[in-house]
Amino acid sequence: MRNLFDLDNQIVIITGGNGQIGQEFSRILIEYGAKVVIFDLKIDQNFLTKYKRLYYYNVDITNRKQIQDALAQVKKDVGIPTALINNAALDFPPNSTDDITGPFEKISEESYDKIMEVNAKGIFLCCQVIGSEMARNEKGSIVNMCSVYGMLSPHPEIYDYKNMNGEEWNKPCLYCISKAVLLNLSKYLAIYWAKKKVRVNCLTPSGVLNHQDSRFLKNYSKSIPIGRMAEVTELDGAIIYLISDASTYYTGNNLVVDGGWTAW
Repeated sequence: MRNLFDLDNQIVIITGGNGQIGQEFSRILIEYGAKVVIFDLKIDQNFLTKYKRLYYYNVDITNRKQIQDALAQVKKDVGIPTALINNAALDFPPNSTDDITGPFEKISEESYDKIMEVNAKGIFLCCQVIGSEMARNEKGSIVNMCSVYGMLSPHPEIYDYKNMNGEEWNKPCLYCISKAVLLNLSKYLAIYWAKKKVRVNCLTPSGVLNHQDSRFLKNYSKSIPIGRMAEVTELDGAIIYLISDASTYYTGNNLVVDGGWTAW
């Protein structure tokens, strides 16, 4: 059974690979035998030099030419990619201005354009450029990183403690909208490339621990039947499954790893 999960012949491109989840995915995929290519605007040099089968290319995923040029270089340096993890995404921090986190009616067009440029257009372009390369070679797995907030509305009570000094604070709907896009894009591409042997799926986690404040952790954990946020390593099994031969008949689906949140 172990052979089902071997990644010895896999070349995996991870967008946003310099972030918390991107680095963890890089680590575990390399451990299972893959070569990992990070597309990002920056890289932790200590992390990059830690692994022999880790490669980095400076890429703005909202720029088609940069993606095309980087892919051409990857093919020369590493080989033809067999998997793509669309992990890059923007979210807005709690201290964002009220045209982002205030009432829905005040959300600016500029904020909408900014987040959709990365979270929707960037994934669209990467699928077009890298996915089509895999389709030509009739081998590939694409994993689009979604969120429970792409499936469900945020619970307002989680964020009530942020409503201070009479100012309204909301989890920005822009992030939710951008993640919802990926669910149907994945289904569409799964059908479109099915005969080309390219599988396309979503991986949907709930919140992952990353130095959040104690009040947020307490409130958020009430929404999780397991009673806590996820450790980043708890996504490892899901990503190995989706990339490996263990999931050769799994496509057009959404693998939810949420501690039971969506079972309420």
